[in-house]
Amino acid sequence: MKKTIFALLLLIGMAIAPSVSADDKPPRNAKPLSEIIKNLENTGYSPIVDVDYDDNQGWEIKAYRNNQKRELKVNPVSGDILSDKQED
Repeated sequence: MKKTIFALLLLIGMAIAPSVSADDKPPRNAKPLSEIIKNLENTGYSPIVDVDYDDNQGWEIKAYRNNQKRELKVNPVSGDILSDKQED
């Protein structure tokens, strides 16, 4: 019984996992994340404390600038900052 439940959970996990990770992947022509982070640090965003990719929004990056925590949205292809908001 335990083996059957484990096998069923494994199959469900395998079916769900590829669709979740495939949605949150930068496009092929995206700049390397290391380059985007380096550019942000060179313009005063430091430290960078969180980076996440959202297929619809691009890079979502949390960083400090002038001792304020900022929430940035960054275009993955150009590296341009699309929005810069103070995080609450």
